Amino acid sequence: MTLRLAFHGTGWIGRSRLQALLGADAAAVVAICDPSDECAELALALAPGAQRAECLEALLDLAPDGLVIATPSAQHAGEAIAALKRGVPVFCQKPLGVSAAEVRRVVAAARSTDRLLGVDFSYRPAAAFSAVADLVRAGELGSVHAVDLTFHNAYGPDKPWFYDRRLSGGGCLMDLGVHLVDLALWLFGFPAVEVAAARLTCQGRPARADEVEDFALATLNLAGGPVVRLACSWRAHAGQDAVIAAEFHGTSGGAVVRNVNGSFYDFETLRFSGTERHLLASPPDDWGGRAAVDWARQLAESSRYDPAAQGFIATAEVIEAITAAGLGTLGQGDTPSATRAWPPAHP
Repeated sequence: MTLRLAFHGTGWIGRSRLQALLGADAAAVVAICDPSDECAELALALAPGAQRAECLEALLDLAPDGLVIATPSAQHAGEAIAALKRGVPVFCQKPLGVSAAEVRRVVAAARSTDRLLGVDFSYRPAAAFSAVADLVRAGELGSVHAVDLTFHNAYGPDKPWFYDRRLSGGGCLMDLGVHLVDLALWLFGFPAVEVAAARLTCQGRPARADEVEDFALATLNLAGGPVVRLACSWRAHAGQDAVIAAEFHGTSGGAVVRNVNGSFYDFETLRFSGTERHLLASPPDDWGGRAAVDWARQLAESSRYDPAAQGFIATAEVIEAITAAGLGTLGQGDTPSATRAWPPAHP
């Protein structure tokens, strides 16, 4: 039976995921909702059999098999919880919530309603990152003791809400760094994390708690694993569109994933052994909508809750701990360690 999906939010990212799902023949799109006539019309051109609903409740009244959420960040948690409480599985753009507390509430709703919950951490299934994940998990790099993660963007977001912390949850760390944090935790099995150091700046000075950062730098100690250094920024003087890289240093080898020619989409993976290098993955790889397609295929097998959703909480907690350390907003007696051991003591 073909999955019947509804889309809440059909801007560029929503339409991209819609097109990927249709192109993979993973689902039928039965309804869309977007306040922008232009965005809605473009989505309906891709899915001419869908109907346009006026609001989220109207979408849910159609009893879709799943809901894809691609609205502004501040809406994600409330919309996801509303859908889950109606028994509708959810695939949501990152971040799942603008705070760790919001993410915990969404995951709790998915668990209590026994419904599948997915988040668009789109880099995980890209061939370049899958290749390095295979190396790390098979122990082929030996003991990985250091990881450097980078995402510098020569541009900044073009929507005003990105620059309001109440609506976005943060600046470049929430927008770009969340992918880096997720990759680090996912690759190493979601260990406990200590934020050893963090710095958030805005226009070259320390960021205030009421504004969003355009540069973030952090050092994370992963329990039983490597030291992870991550850096991300908006409007970087990068000499190209973006600098995206993940470097792994192990006792038996090294590896790097890096974007090619400044591209946001093209990546290669190299494995290092001494002075030798071997290419493991290279473009082309149409990975952008693969996480959505994978979620839809999982949903076709079962709509039940997947305990892997607990990992979304761990990522949100690390982002929040980095933010608190970087903004200097830790309370007296607090430490910037903040993630629980994996698996959580209270799933």
